[in-house]
Amino acid sequence: MFHPTKIYTRYIFVVNTWILVGQQHIIKGCIAGDRSAQAQLYNLYARKMMGVCSWYAHNKEEAEEIVQDGFIRVFNYIHKFNGTGSFEGWMRRIMVNAALLKYRSKLSHLRPVIEFNPDRHDASDNVSVIERLEVKELVSIVQCLTPAYRMVFSLFVLEGMKHREIAELLGISEGTSKSNLAAARVILQKALKNTGDHYKIVCS
Repeated sequence: MFHPTKIYTRYIFVVNTWILVGQQHIIKGCIAGDRSAQAQLYNLYARKMMGVCSWYAHNKEEAEEIVQDGFIRVFNYIHKFNGTGSFEGWMRRIMVNAALLKYRSKLSHLRPVIEFNPDRHDASDNVSVIERLEVKELVSIVQCLTPAYRMVFSLFVLEGMKHREIAELLGISEGTSKSNLAAARVILQKALKNTGDHYKIVCS
């Protein structure tokens, strides 16, 4: 008997396996210092990592700088990827770390990201008005925040970190992390001007 669902499932499995094998081949090439493999990895993930870094940058140019710094770190440390867990998640951690290091002079006692869990996300703390925005709109508004507020907001909302983790990471108190998040939310809401069915982004 014909089972289209089973065929589709098998097709997805084969495609995912092919992607995984191809990715492993690229990773091995990068570890060996193969420039073509590095170019393939960059082309494969640059757009996604640009999306990650945009949350931590003040503008597109800074986001591009962070992506470039991040990929340099990826190529330098890719031999340390042990193959367990998501490679994309590992790269994301590197990119977030690159963003934090860029603002080391603006945030005291900044330390590298040690752990990252993409499955953690405390959605109950999100502001309703923010949830109604498109990602592109929200990124533009977050980029208006000061570096400290932007880091705390992004680490809490995007990375799903707890205030204790953020405080340890940035060298601040939990109270400061909480107050920075609260202040960031107030600023984000004030930056939204409701003009009918649309939101207007106003950066000071």
